[in-house]
Amino acid sequence: MPSLPSVLIVDDEVRSQESLRRTLEEDFDVFTASGAAEARAILEGQTCEIVLADQRMPGVSGVEFLKEVQRDWPDSVRIIISGYTDSQDIIAGINEAGIYQYLLKPWHPEQLLLTLKRAAELYRLQRENCQLAVELRAALPVLRGRVEATRRRVKRAFALDQIVRTPGSPMGAVCDLVERAARFDVAVLLCGESGTGKELLARAIHYASPRAERAFVVENCGALPDNLLESELFGHKRGAFTGAYEDRIGLFQQADGGTLFLDEIGETSPALQVKLLRVLQEGECRPVGGRGPIRVDVRLITATNRDLEAEVKAGRFREDIYYRLATVPLRLPPLRERPQDIPALAEAVLAKAAVALGRPVEGLAMATLDCLAAYPWPGNVRELQNELQRMLVLSDGPILTPDLLAPQIRQAGTSAALGEGAATGLRGRVDALEGQLLAETLARHDGNISRAARDLGLSRLGLRNKIQRLGLERPGKAG
Repeated sequence: MPSLPSVLIVDDEVRSQESLRRTLEEDFDVFTASGAAEARAILEGQTCEIVLADQRMPGVSGVEFLKEVQRDWPDSVRIIISGYTDSQDIIAGINEAGIYQYLLKPWHPEQLLLTLKRAAELYRLQRENCQLAVELRAALPVLRGRVEATRRRVKRAFALDQIVRTPGSPMGAVCDLVERAARFDVAVLLCGESGTGKELLARAIHYASPRAERAFVVENCGALPDNLLESELFGHKRGAFTGAYEDRIGLFQQADGGTLFLDEIGETSPALQVKLLRVLQEGECRPVGGRGPIRVDVRLITATNRDLEAEVKAGRFREDIYYRLATVPLRLPPLRERPQDIPALAEAVLAKAAVALGRPVEGLAMATLDCLAAYPWPGNVRELQNELQRMLVLSDGPILTPDLLAPQIRQAGTSAALGEGAATGLRGRVDALEGQLLAETLARHDGNISRAARDLGLSRLGLRNKIQRLGLERPGKAG
């Protein structure tokens, strides 16, 4: 059973002490003292959550005694009780002794009990707060270490060298530009089809930049109507519109000192583009319903799957903001333009998906990789991720075989194999006909290279190369 909170009653009148005891003893562990000296002795040997002192006592007044309590036992909640309405004493008690409550005689039992219960709760909360502060101070080095480890892990996960690209891949040139641009505090515009990894590249830019230790904030401009998007980006003040029940901090303020990534920037209206332009030009934004601008320091990275230059010419996107956003424009190649990356990319995606789904596998069959490389991937890397996750769910063995592929991907691999086979067969027949013609001509000229070459309209060296390529043996001796 939990112990009762304790209260020390300091009053020179014994009847008043007893009256207070009877009222409080069911809910409190009650101690009594007839003066300041007796009360000090009790406090030196006993923790009292509450000290309830009468104001008018011989020798030391209640306020003077509670000043001592505040100095020597500051955790105790101090309450003064008096039958005199001396405003100066009240002010002195509240200001100088840090008194929690001033009660007047005659007191009402229920009011007194409620006041002391609240005082006991205040004491408990103060002690818990102190304990939490101590624990937090002790845990700070551990928490700081965990935060730093998490930061390093995230930074490593989005490092440029984690982006899959093979020698000769067009992604190599993109990553080289990203590495250069990341070091400088300029706006970057990422252009590319949906699923090409624009957000991944935006994170790589942020974590390779001097702002890597600050926030990286993301918003999809195509996901919200203009009025909500404005509130989301710039924040709003309470009462600015229906439903604005409290102030809201916008994403620009949340990203202050860091990076804000706005995906699908081409979906914004000209009106919102004007407000974005002010942030880019002046470094300040105005919350919806706000009276004045707020300074922000944000690096802006934007992305679009539209041709923004064509949108500018058509009048759907403002030219002035386009050039502000496209200080460094980067085009991400679709997956069909980097087929050489598909095997390595598929293996990397598969490894991550296997961990995420708890489905360990050894890898992809060679025939599966051939099918993946032959497919055009209209959904790009995102479609590849979905396909490999689906195959993991359906597979029973350690190797993902072509029968697990979606029909259109399997068909692409089959068509590619048939096309290659047909081309190989045609080349074989052409080589056979060419070899027969050369053999007949050489036989007619008794193996003389010079005469056979003139007859065929070839140079001597050209005929020798064909003989060697086709593996022909000349009849007779060389001419």
